[in-house]
Amino acid sequence: MPRSNTSGPSQRMLRVGEQVRHALSDLLQRGEVRDDLIETAVISVSEVRMSPDLKIATAFVAPLGAADDAAVVEALNRHARFIRGRMSPALRQMKYMPEFRFRLDTSYDNFQKINDLLHSPEVARDLRHDDENEE
Repeated sequence: MPRSNTSGPSQRMLRVGEQVRHALSDLLQRGEVRDDLIETAVISVSEVRMSPDLKIATAFVAPLGAADDAAVVEALNRHARFIRGRMSPALRQMKYMPEFRFRLDTSYDNFQKINDLLHSPEVARDLRHDDENEE
């Protein structure tokens, strides 16, 4: 099968990443990881990126209601081996169980910055000026 010239993830990597995301979300929702930081925060798993060989899963998480987001991500990384073991039944179709790495998801902050920029007076002025020229 010929490989495409794009540097993006393959369909297989995307599909497996989505399966891992669902299984990880279920695991965290059930509260199987016993850690005060993890138990007190609602953790949103926004994306899981798989390595090309599917042996490393990088999960982007956003802790909601936590005082220190970085501490929650650090706690998840400390419990990565336990999480890997608990994920085995949900991902039994995989040949190798991936190693988990957790990263803080900053995409929500980026979306907010873009939204603030689009609603700034300077952009609104420019858009209003363009609408007047079209008429």
